[in-house]
Parts: sequence; C-alpha cells; structure tokens
Amino acid sequence: MALIFIRTILLYFLTLIAMKAMGKRQLGQLQPFEVVIVLIVSDMATLAMQSNTVSLLNSVVPILIITLLQILLSLLTMKSEKLRVLICGRPVSLITNGKLNEKNMTRLRIHINDLQEMCRSQGYFDISGIRNAVMETNGTFSVQPRQDKRPLQVGDMLSDPPPERWPQLVILDGIVNEGGLKALGRDRNWLDKQLKQARISSPAELFVAGCDEEGAFFWQKKEGGAHS
Repeated sequence: MALIFIRTILLYFLTLIAMKAMGKRQLGQLQPFEVVIVLIVSDMATLAMQSNTVSLLNSVVPILIITLLQILLSLLTMKSEKLRVLICGRPVSLITNGKLNEKNMTRLRIHINDLQEMCRSQGYFDISGIRNAVMETNGTFSVQPRQDKRPLQVGDMLSDPPPERWPQLVILDGIVNEGGLKALGRDRNWLDKQLKQARISSPAELFVAGCDEEGAFFWQKKEGGAHS
C-alpha cells in the first residue's frame, strides 16, 4: 500500500510537470495532436499507478520522451508555417460574405443544425446576421457579424474613447498583493493613502480590494458588504 501511495504521488507530480511544460492552454483550446499527447500521458500514468508489477521507469521514461517531443514539435511549428499547417491544419470558413460554404460544411461533417447551434452559442440566433464564420484549428467557432447586427462599440459613440485599464486586486483576504500593486504602477504608500481615505486601519480588515477598469479604488470588508 505504501508503495502504491509513493508511486501515485511521484506520477502525479510528473504528469503535472509534463502538462505545465506543454503549455497553459485549456483542454478546449488544444490542437488535435496535443489532445492525443495528453491522453497518452494520462493513460501511461494511470497504468503505473494501478499496478505494482509495472516498472515505474516503463511509465516515467515514455512520459518524459513524449513531453520533450511535444515541446520540440511546438517550437518547430512556431518557426515553420508549413509545418504548422501540416500538423494543425488551417481555419475553415463555414460562412463567407453571408453565404454558407456547403463544401466546407460537408468536409467537416457539420450539419446546418450544428451550425445554427454554434451560432446561438455565440449569441447570434439569426444566421442571416452573420457575415463570416470560421472553424478554428483547435475546434473553436469564431463569428464576424454583419455591421448592422454587431453589438454597439464604444468607438461608435466616442471618437476618442478613454484608455483601457486592466483591473487589478491589491488585497486578497487581508494580504497585500505586491504583484497587483506593481502592475498598477503603485506602491504601498499609495495603498496606505487609499485605505486611510476609506477609513480602513489595516489591510487585514479587508477581504478584497483593488482598482477597476476606470482606475477607481474598491474594497470589501471580511464581514461582507461592498464599498467603493
């Protein structure tokens, strides 16, 4: 039992390291060859966890080799567009200039009902309101609506919209987030000033605090109740 426990821990961390080395994308964003690699690695790790009769090296070595091969292949596809097309393929147009591409739909075995479902998942219930739609190489569906059907943009109302800011949290469960302060270009003196203005004596009183997209400081005490 102790041996299984140790082997499981070792293989868990080895698989975790292998997945991290391959990249941080979500499963739904993986290319087909990356999904195959994930399945193979997980299967080899599971086999070694379930049986003590299987040599640990028989799983560890293949996992390491596959991880190195995947990293090498990813680097090569970054350098060579031809190799990337060969391995990953190309995006496929399903709607072009408002017209359904029947040939590509047949090639991908996508029925008109499937296409309508994908359009609805993007928030477009009227397929005639879509100008272009593309099936990406990782299987995601991208839509470009007609100009008169697209959502209202800030630029439609303001000729010179204000610069966008990235929201940051500077206090998390009473602890100052130095990384968030650095991303905002602020320091502890600025944070202390904000807390003083909000009549907060210590960051430990707050559950969360940060700056929103407009640069306004917001906070919430641990007892509950949002403030800004």
